[in-house]
Amino acid sequence: MLYWMLKRVFIGPVLRVLFRPWVEGIEHIPKEGPAILASNHLSFSDSIFLPLVVDRRVTFLAKSDYFTGPGIKGWLTAAFFRGVGQLPIDRSGGKASEAALNAGLRVLDTGDLLGLYPEGTRSPDSRLYRGRTGVARMALTAGVPVIPVAMIDTDKAQPTGQIIPNIRRIGVKIGAPLDFSRYEGMEGDRFVLRSVTDEIMYELMQLSDQEYVDMYATSMKEKLLTKARRRARELQEAARPGRAVPELEDALERADGNDPWSADGKDGL
Repeated sequence: MLYWMLKRVFIGPVLRVLFRPWVEGIEHIPKEGPAILASNHLSFSDSIFLPLVVDRRVTFLAKSDYFTGPGIKGWLTAAFFRGVGQLPIDRSGGKASEAALNAGLRVLDTGDLLGLYPEGTRSPDSRLYRGRTGVARMALTAGVPVIPVAMIDTDKAQPTGQIIPNIRRIGVKIGAPLDFSRYEGMEGDRFVLRSVTDEIMYELMQLSDQEYVDMYATSMKEKLLTKARRRARELQEAARPGRAVPELEDALERADGNDPWSADGKDGL
């Protein structure tokens, strides 16, 4: 109930007035039945604006940390995520990956829409990165279509690390459903999973007009973080003894975002 109250009464109407979201291809969203919405990932707010423009309920898999925080803040955060129907997942890998897969499959088994980010995390530089095969595995196991979705300019409205968004218009492009029934029963074949994932990413590239980078976004983030740490050490060494270097925290924050709806790559989602 909280999901629909927030969307239709409290937050939704305000967001529509302030950000005036436009949408193309809404007719590709099925009126009923399960499907995976596979989206590019530019901003934390992707997981807010995508459900806003889709009439049906969209469920995302949220990292379990946001359900176990301490104190009043932790309780309020957990209550919010539970209230809007988001599912906690453990991103530590191994058996946790299977648990995340099964959580998504349960959503699809009930005939609902499941939102996934094949890149596994937000893009560090607004480019589109290599997809992880969890989305393909889930689609083939459940036997459901994958609907590509391109979020437009959400990174400009809310860049990584920025809490208060900029007021500007954002868009959502929804592509035609992708049918992978020809691979039925082949969800255990890693070459098939890669082929399916690459097809999904190609459609996202076409929809979003983003530059494609054939590497994982997590790998790029690690490179950026390493570079930021190296720069921070250089600044620290150049500073007088005991003098604080404000650029240090800023550099690390820019390189390492925090996102409840993004997997870090270990679980393959």
